[in-house]
Amino acid sequence: MALIGVFDSGVGGLSILDEALRQLPQHDYIYLADSANAPYGEKSSEWIAARSLILCKYLASKGCDAIVVACNTATAEAIAQIRTELSIPIIGVEPGIKPAAMQSQNGIVGVLATEATLKSDKFNALLATLPDHCRFIKQAGAGLVPLIEAGKADSEETLDLLGKHLEPILDAGSDTLVLGCTHYPFLRKSIRKLLGDTITLIDTSDAVVKQLKRQLETLEHNSHSEKHGSITLISSKNEASLLVMAKDLLSSDLNLHLVHSALLGDVL
Repeated sequence: MALIGVFDSGVGGLSILDEALRQLPQHDYIYLADSANAPYGEKSSEWIAARSLILCKYLASKGCDAIVVACNTATAEAIAQIRTELSIPIIGVEPGIKPAAMQSQNGIVGVLATEATLKSDKFNALLATLPDHCRFIKQAGAGLVPLIEAGKADSEETLDLLGKHLEPILDAGSDTLVLGCTHYPFLRKSIRKLLGDTITLIDTSDAVVKQLKRQLETLEHNSHSEKHGSITLISSKNEASLLVMAKDLLSSDLNLHLVHSALLGDVL
């Protein structure tokens, strides 16, 4: 079995961990939530890059064979440097604007992401590679991550704020919506409550885990055991709260895994 690190600014990366547990349940996982500093999307590029590198080095020091940077903002600002500094496979996440452009029927795609992701060079370079006939309506989801972090993904407060963010996307006639932050898949229920089935939702969790699987197949000690591995949940803020959130947000049956939680020490 491999030891896989999954890193996010908070609980959003649990959406990636959930898919990993579905496809690759036999491996051991360390999930690191930097909740003391969430959200990353409103911080400077320099801070995000430095903090992301430190936390990925921390995971590598724990023996991780591969790391998923399960945060769109951290991927956009830091993954190139992380890959330079670490020799293990580093898998990032990015908004699924390419599959959205391919699936959209009318060529109008909404992109809900953090301000930092939308402004990043990595995102705009990706955008520049896509066909001109597709129009992207970019919308920063300010305030959504803190609400999800507070366990309010399905609250009326979140519904109201989400409605305001989705308004320009709907007004433009978008038939496809990219969930450009790993926190946002946890808003599916609220999005459907607001929009029904009138819009196609694009979430790249499946593609990210498929890439992780390809990387793991190159490791010599990779195991094909069907047994379920362990999960260590580490928080920089409150490990008990992270465990509660994991039980609430994950669709995977945690009873099939050996699960324990820990508080992140001062790694800065």
